Amino acid sequence: MGLLSSLTNQSTRTRLERRQVPPEVGDGDGDGPVDGGVVIDDEAPLPTGAEALAEIDRMFVQVVALVGEAIAGATHALLACDREAAKQLMARDDLVDERIAAMAGITQRQLVSGPATEAERTELVTVLRMLPDLDRNGDLAEHIARRAARGLGAEMSPRSRGLVERMGEVAAAIWSSTADVFSDRSVQTASMVDALDDELDELHVGLTAELATGTMPVPVAIELAMVARFYERFGDHAVNLARRMAALSIGGPDPGGPGAD
Repeated sequence: MGLLSSLTNQSTRTRLERRQVPPEVGDGDGDGPVDGGVVIDDEAPLPTGAEALAEIDRMFVQVVALVGEAIAGATHALLACDREAAKQLMARDDLVDERIAAMAGITQRQLVSGPATEAERTELVTVLRMLPDLDRNGDLAEHIARRAARGLGAEMSPRSRGLVERMGEVAAAIWSSTADVFSDRSVQTASMVDALDDELDELHVGLTAELATGTMPVPVAIELAMVARFYERFGDHAVNLARRMAALSIGGPDPGGPGAD
């Protein structure tokens, strides 16, 4: 079982049991749910807050898994000079964008018109605040894949390849820990995301220093500096997500907006 299916099955089952709603929420009249879940047809009855949040949870887990596979795949494609794999990853970013737009639509409609408790509305607002970070990390993985599709990996120095490989490993570990924070609502796991991000920042500094040595042509160094920045920002957005999830679990204040790119 892959990352996408295992995360989806585990988190959806846990969260649906917690909310005590069925995994399929439709009106049965043929209007049809969004991807097997909450009906968003304007003429259909609005779901309860618990039903809407269960559907959002399911879609959120799927997008987290897609982004995790994208960042790992983009790193591999870059280092292996696999242009075809990189192009496939770039195309999959559209699916991430579609799912995020669907989640935003469900969330906004529930906040404006749907029944929900105060706690459910707080969670819906948090979802809206998290979506930009989630969307941005999908874009950052796509940007790395785009450089891989151009054949950048073949022009990198041996040291820069080693640093990029490690940055990819740490980025994948950060994202896996972020998925755990979402699934478990764990404050302790959120602190692990912070620690991993510190390592990613150090690797960014190391790769920047390598580029300053002049061992690679200037155009290659410029593109590689962008790649280093993409990994560094990927970690920052993961930290934002983990902090918001942790704050929601303990009922603390929202930690603030996403960092600027």
